[in-house]
Amino acid sequence: MKIRLALPHEAEECWNVRNLAIREGCKPSYSSTVLDAWTPENMPENYRTVIEENPFFVVDLPDVGLVATGYLDLSCGSVEAVFTLPDYFGQGWASLIIETIKHEALQRGLKELTLSSTPNAQTFYEQHGFVLIRENSCPSKLAQTDLRCMDMSLELEP
Repeated sequence: MKIRLALPHEAEECWNVRNLAIREGCKPSYSSTVLDAWTPENMPENYRTVIEENPFFVVDLPDVGLVATGYLDLSCGSVEAVFTLPDYFGQGWASLIIETIKHEALQRGLKELTLSSTPNAQTFYEQHGFVLIRENSCPSKLAQTDLRCMDMSLELEP
């Protein structure tokens, strides 16, 4: 197992992890119409830019490839794109990503992390110390609707 920074040429593979994780993991939270719109096959080009401009982590398993992703959005100190391939749900890979992002944030001097979670992932983030601030509605250009989400935060301690 290896956790490392993603490379720009891996953007499509990261996008695939994202889409598969959303399609499976978010079934209890959103309609199939929303999931289909939210997970287009064609990756937006700005996704590659996100990988280039932020500490974007991946779990890379030998003989498998990328199984989990997540990044620290440096522009706002938020946790983004924590996704795991469905065949690897529950194996601790997303937890490894979260802990790596926390460590990265501390090294960069951040005092707090925020995120907007899908309802199905709220418990996972709570297990990692995040606290619910409020339920919200997050606009999604891809899904072409507002998505129910949970705004959460975590105070970081050195």
